[in-house]
Amino acid sequence: MAGSTPVIVEDNDAAISYQFCDDGMFCAGAPMKSGPIDAALIERWALAYLGRYANSAEGLQRILMRRARKRLGEDREALGDVAAVVDALLARYQTSGLVDDAAFAGARARAGLRRGQSLRTIRAGLAAKGVGAEDAAAALDALAEDRDPEVAAACAFARRRRLGPFSRGPADRKKELATFARAGFSRATAEAVLACGTAEEVEALVAAPNE
Repeated sequence: MAGSTPVIVEDNDAAISYQFCDDGMFCAGAPMKSGPIDAALIERWALAYLGRYANSAEGLQRILMRRARKRLGEDREALGDVAAVVDALLARYQTSGLVDDAAFAGARARAGLRRGQSLRTIRAGLAAKGVGAEDAAAALDALAEDRDPEVAAACAFARRRRLGPFSRGPADRKKELATFARAGFSRATAEAVLACGTAEEVEALVAAPNE
């Protein structure tokens, strides 16, 4: 798959190349091997993944169990044994800080803000990644320490989509408002950004202290 990078892990006595796709999942076309899964193999899978990607505890649990199901099929007893090993592994990783849901949520929220994602979109993305409501709320609250994060995100969105003052030609205000709405922004936020006549005014809007 284009954009995938092979990561070599030791699968019991044989070296097999598992490919992580761009979304961090094991590629469906990667080489497989049937047979039992032990704790050492599960940890090698986990460390190979964490060597390239961050994730929440639940997100990593989903990935490891998906990998196990591809190997074990519908063997419920074996999958139950694997789930117990995965749970113990994740508990150890959380204690050591190797997996940190709060830090993951904070980093992902900040990245989403820079990309121009609305808070609604960021919150939904965190939930999809298995971040709990408390960690997600803390991450979103941290964005609002010194400015309105929704306005900052909307300004970044306008710049990326060339809306309002960033438009290269005559703009259709209704279409621009609809574009903001589809991205999860309120009408008031969209209108505040579109009311700016220049990029400098947008910067001033972003820099305004959060009330």
